[in-house]
Amino acid sequence: MLQDTIVAIATAAGKGAVGIVRVSGPATRSIMLEVCGRALIAQRATHLAFLDGRGNPIDDGLAIFFSGPNSYTGEDVLELQGHGGIGVLSAVLNRCLSVQPEAGRPIGRIRLAEPGEFTRRAFLNDKLDLAQAEAVADLINAGSERAAQSALASLRGAFSQAVEGLQQRLIDLRVRVEACLDFPEEDLEFIEREGVAQRLLEIQAGLKETLLAAQQGAALRDGLRVVLVGAPNVGKSSLLNALSGEEVALVTEIAGTTRDRIVQEIVLQGLVIHMVDTAGLRQTRDAVEQLGIARTWQEVEQAQAVLLVRDASGEIAVDRELEARVLGRVPAMCQVIEVNNKTDLLPAKRAAPPLILETNAAVKGSVMISSKTGQGLDQLRAMLIEVAGLSEQPAVGVFSARTRHLRALLQAQAALLVAESNLHQQQLELLAECLGRAQGHLAEITGEFSADDLLGEIFGSFCIGK
Repeated sequence: MLQDTIVAIATAAGKGAVGIVRVSGPATRSIMLEVCGRALIAQRATHLAFLDGRGNPIDDGLAIFFSGPNSYTGEDVLELQGHGGIGVLSAVLNRCLSVQPEAGRPIGRIRLAEPGEFTRRAFLNDKLDLAQAEAVADLINAGSERAAQSALASLRGAFSQAVEGLQQRLIDLRVRVEACLDFPEEDLEFIEREGVAQRLLEIQAGLKETLLAAQQGAALRDGLRVVLVGAPNVGKSSLLNALSGEEVALVTEIAGTTRDRIVQEIVLQGLVIHMVDTAGLRQTRDAVEQLGIARTWQEVEQAQAVLLVRDASGEIAVDRELEARVLGRVPAMCQVIEVNNKTDLLPAKRAAPPLILETNAAVKGSVMISSKTGQGLDQLRAMLIEVAGLSEQPAVGVFSARTRHLRALLQAQAALLVAESNLHQQQLELLAECLGRAQGHLAEITGEFSADDLLGEIFGSFCIGK
């Protein structure tokens, strides 16, 4: 596929002031001569007309030629920056695709690029490692300024450098352990002299910092899915409106007003929170409301955090059985916050009943709020930031990370824990094996060992033209 020359519109679909057609591959120079009418000086923008097959102008714009390997993909690249109309961009794109490459050159086809193929070529040509390549898509899709900053940090190599630093320390430790295996009669003295135990602890500490930064980056990238649950009329919709700052949910005194989920995105300290208001849980014969309640249970099972909303005024009694059912469906990694609403109606010196339930979820705590007056909302926001893990600042900084990165880091961490156990038991062969396993998991992050199907899955999620 690297013998093919790929072409795509690199700007978003629809009308715009500027549109870009991007070309990369062996036939780029042929396309440059045909479409631009002349050879271009590399890395210099040239104002000219884009020509059709008869030499007539299609559009007027800027052309920039990047000579490989000094380009994004590592190949010859041409960018044609013209007007952003759909018709004119399509004409320039089709003109590039119609060019006949120079005869006798060992090149493949000129074709449309697949999603993410430009960035995939940058990875295959060693311009980016896999973590940096994934950060390109994360930067494009960033939903907040802080998420964009973390993606840019990964794109510039912060995540890769942290992982490579851990790998180098693991390699150094493996060399020392392997050397010890060559002299078994001196193993204990050698281990002590080389400071193997201390070096292993330092690697574990460094991995813990990297994992914390990656977890925070993953939260910034993906956001936090928070589900509001509770009985009808406890104030879930009012709470959603108060947190979002606008009337996104209908609020009435009629039980069962919310019959389907309402999803609203809010941003707290750069964290995108997907707030999901759900139908109030109760026994009902209304078929539509029953469907809404069924969706409530589905949302609970997929939540990263659950706000269990109650009526602090006491007008709506706490349904212990209902709350037990809710918490019984909460995922193990989900955290629950008890939210006692309507404190503006709470008589003086009266406290809401405590949350005392058995659950597999982590109960973060409780908060007293009033959706009407705003009391306690800042405390609730701070608790949500803590749930996302963004209240702690890692020493290595925050960078964009994905689920596969977290999985690899956790697997490496588990391997190091087993390695520590083997060291205490003086099982040096097993210690060496665990260190190698940890190094292999870290190598998966930057793509030193990557299966083709994994690359297809990663780059297939990119937009075309990037």
